[in-house]
Amino acid sequence: MGRVGVLYGGRSAEREVSLMSGAGVLAALRAAGIDAHGFDPAEQDIGQLAAQGFDRVFIALHGRYGEDGTLQGALEQLGIPYTGSGVMACAIAMDKTMTKRVWLSHGLPTPRFMSLDANANAQQVRAAMDELGLPLMLKAPHEGSTIGIAKVERAEDLASGFAHCARYDDTVLAEEFIAGRELTVPVLGTGREARALPIVEIRAPQGNYDYEHKYFSDDTQYLCPAPLDAALTERIQAIAVRAYNALGCAGWARVDFMLRERDNEPFLLEINASPGMTGHSLVPMSARAIGMEYEELCVEILRSAALYLQPSSQWTVK
Repeated sequence: MGRVGVLYGGRSAEREVSLMSGAGVLAALRAAGIDAHGFDPAEQDIGQLAAQGFDRVFIALHGRYGEDGTLQGALEQLGIPYTGSGVMACAIAMDKTMTKRVWLSHGLPTPRFMSLDANANAQQVRAAMDELGLPLMLKAPHEGSTIGIAKVERAEDLASGFAHCARYDDTVLAEEFIAGRELTVPVLGTGREARALPIVEIRAPQGNYDYEHKYFSDDTQYLCPAPLDAALTERIQAIAVRAYNALGCAGWARVDFMLRERDNEPFLLEINASPGMTGHSLVPMSARAIGMEYEELCVEILRSAALYLQPSSQWTVK
């Protein structure tokens, strides 16, 4: 593998989670005998990646400046292969609204939605509620780890929920609430080789899978493989792979679903191009269900590191 950099920390709102993910990945790669070194872009200039002679990097950054295509573009310029998807797929996946638009163009199921400017007036926000109904999900479309999310169950809470999400982004995604079971599907590989891992069902207290319950609490239950019949399991996994490929994802990602309670219809929520790798994270949990331990998973992801924009010699400008 050569000299490997593990990128973690960073400047996004998900820095704390990224530090935990990166520490786990770094320890696993070193345990596998790989010459791995931590690198925090918030504390070191990105140009130091080339100066330090890294042959490839494992991206354990979450959120902006880590999984939104900006870092991937810098690594393409530096010629350093990296884990996960390329520039365009990361940029689209980081934008929940754009992701949904791409999925709809591919005939994939996702909840109805509206995009609102963060400066939208009360009448415009109310129109979204009238169109999509209550309960209503409001989301900052460029954040992750349940940051910048509000569930609105009463009309009188609409303004405060919208204001909370608008703090994190210049737009707010208003999304139809799907009552049912929360599922996630990790995907490994690229193109025709992409494969879905076992489905994880998430059962959080009172259905509130927030930041605390996601990363720190032991109250959340995880069922893996999710207790679903074989046909439904296969269908959801197939949708996950289609959703992954529709965005042009590569290497690995995690696809989040809601399974509607009344008819067992799956709806795509979002895709995570650089999923968590903490002790509570779902990709390692799913991998363990097929006998792939954390260390082996990290090595497989690292082995998939690639460049996507490097031109062939025939296009080199002379």
